[in-house]
Amino acid sequence: MARKEEALRYIKTLAEQKVLTREELNTAFDAGSSSKTDVVPTKKLGISEILFYIGGAIVFLGIAILLFQNWSTLSFATKVLATLGAGVAAYCVGVLFSRDERMEAAGSAFFLISALVIPMGLYVVFDHAGFDADGYGSQSVISGILFGMYLLSYAVFRRHVFTFFSILFGTWLFFSLTSFMTRGGAFYDIWKFYEYRALATGIAYMLIGYAFSKNGHAPLSNFLYGFGIIGFLGSALSLGGWKPNQNIFWELIYPALIFGALFLSVHIRSKSFLTWGTLFLMAYILKITSEYFSTGLGWPLALVIAGLSVIGAGYMSLSLKKKYLSA
Repeated sequence: MARKEEALRYIKTLAEQKVLTREELNTAFDAGSSSKTDVVPTKKLGISEILFYIGGAIVFLGIAILLFQNWSTLSFATKVLATLGAGVAAYCVGVLFSRDERMEAAGSAFFLISALVIPMGLYVVFDHAGFDADGYGSQSVISGILFGMYLLSYAVFRRHVFTFFSILFGTWLFFSLTSFMTRGGAFYDIWKFYEYRALATGIAYMLIGYAFSKNGHAPLSNFLYGFGIIGFLGSALSLGGWKPNQNIFWELIYPALIFGALFLSVHIRSKSFLTWGTLFLMAYILKITSEYFSTGLGWPLALVIAGLSVIGAGYMSLSLKKKYLSA
């Protein structure tokens, strides 16, 4: 209580001296009060929640096997009922269960079933209607429908599981639509095009993950950080190519990308950035040494240097984790 009175007297003195304004005081108070209330505790999955999700995946597997084994004998109505009908029913059950806090995990499991089964149902409908269901045009329409559906679901129900599915189907829409717009890579290197799109997707995931880390989506943020950094660094490493068709530009800037990721791991306190940045640094060291020093007496020496460099990278990663990322 004495400290509180001293603080109030100090604030009064600052106000009398015109050093502190009411706006600054309100801002400081809001920042202090929100620092605790805005933190959303991370809920770990228990055994029951894990079993719910495993059960949902098994249900999807059963439906998929049913269709695969009896595709030619099942009627169109049966196929639609077993896929699209089952998916819509699972979605409705998930909505009902999610209203009860005790059944939220079970509701998420049914949402998982719907997200896995409804695309199969849309595929059946498009195939029966005479469209090329495997073509990029049909895939763009199907992924667009699913993206809009789960994005709208999140806007209505505000559940993180819908955010996850929106990102998943949005990624599918991005790849299928860009492939459709470029006609599947008829006039360019389709593999390079995939690498650049994976690079862009990785950047998008990391940016979305950073935004989510500020508003209570911590588990989803960590997921996006992990897949984002893998997509970004993996694509950049692949774009460097391999001798004699290597790309000098990507090989030269790759170390900067690696150390940038390691620096960001400290700034945003992400173990995913630190772990994958270190692993890709090791992969890059081994790639460069085998690529340019694989002949003559330089190869054994290069292996020694590479081994010491890998040890150094591991030590650096461990030091950063202990100093900045330890909880």
